[in-house]
Amino acid sequence: MKLSELLLPEFDREMASTRKVLERVPEDKLAWKPHPKSFSMAGLATHVASITSWGVVTLTADSFDLSGPDAKPPAPAASRQELLETLDRGVASLRPVLAAVEDADLFKPWSLLMGGKAIFTLPRIVVFRTHILNHNVHHRAQLGVYLRLNDVPVPMTYGPTADEQ
Repeated sequence: MKLSELLLPEFDREMASTRKVLERVPEDKLAWKPHPKSFSMAGLATHVASITSWGVVTLTADSFDLSGPDAKPPAPAASRQELLETLDRGVASLRPVLAAVEDADLFKPWSLLMGGKAIFTLPRIVVFRTHILNHNVHHRAQLGVYLRLNDVPVPMTYGPTADEQ
């Protein structure tokens, strides 16, 4: 069995859960922040929706430079529909790349760069699990707290929430 065959079901489950959370983002609260240092609701939700776009780069390139022309973060979404479209595009782009990746390629080194200098170098599989899947889960959970603080029912991800018993 290829490693991608083990990763795909996890990817599919996490992206389905991410979509459920993004579907709850209230459009009248996009500018809301729990603290001045925090993302706005739209900023955090856009980050969550766009993390998948990094997956293709992780699985197909040897590195990514944060100071490069492709490193500009997307502007915060203006609507829930825009968030869902961003996520759906990212999933549609990443899933076939993940399905096709060879085991040997998953163990090749991948580097995150800043101005050409390595911030870190890790095997692609570690970067994919940590900086794509786990990173998405982390920020999706933060978004769940934003929903709770705004009295928006939090959807089930790993089990029932207080709103979905």
